[in-house]
Amino acid sequence: MSHSHKHFKLFKPYGYISQLSSNDTRQLKKKRFLNELYDFESGMMPIGRLDEKSEGLLLMTTDGKLSDQINRSGIEKQYYALLDGQITDKSIDALSKGVHIGLNGEKYLTQPCEVVSIDTPNLPEREKKIRDQRHGPTSWISITITEGKFRQVRKMTAAVGHPTLRLIRVRIGDVYLDSMQPGQVLELTSTAFAAIEQRLK
Repeated sequence: MSHSHKHFKLFKPYGYISQLSSNDTRQLKKKRFLNELYDFESGMMPIGRLDEKSEGLLLMTTDGKLSDQINRSGIEKQYYALLDGQITDKSIDALSKGVHIGLNGEKYLTQPCEVVSIDTPNLPEREKKIRDQRHGPTSWISITITEGKFRQVRKMTAAVGHPTLRLIRVRIGDVYLDSMQPGQVLELTSTAFAAIEQRLK
């Protein structure tokens, strides 16, 4: 009898680690994990990850094979990033063509990606306050990448002189964050995932 897999999407809040729990009791005391948000069944795993300070769309599945495929697939991942300073068209152009970032002690040139300047998106406030406007201007961009190197978006914006102050993933393939709230978990039908699987073929 084949076990039918379960899939979820969640809005990972700021300050949570992209794993269900930890075997390290000290870490469990200090850090927050996904199983605080929902009673996930065993065998559930996040597909890819968002670092602790990043927020937004995280997909979860009991299907390890699918998880690997998506991680390797070059599927589009779209983020909204709040940047320190007013970003120029020249910097946006540089980001979209590719910039050098440090990766495992080497210089790595990021692949071309889609970057546009956007108005302040309608997103829930973050629990932990972002620095206030007295420190000078900020700007928002939407950035869509097909690779996911370690802390890639943060490294890219820093490379053009605009550190990321807040980072929210809003889309993976055809799955959108939409109007979810931080900490919210929704079960996805297999059709939503079928759309992703279709792209992997």
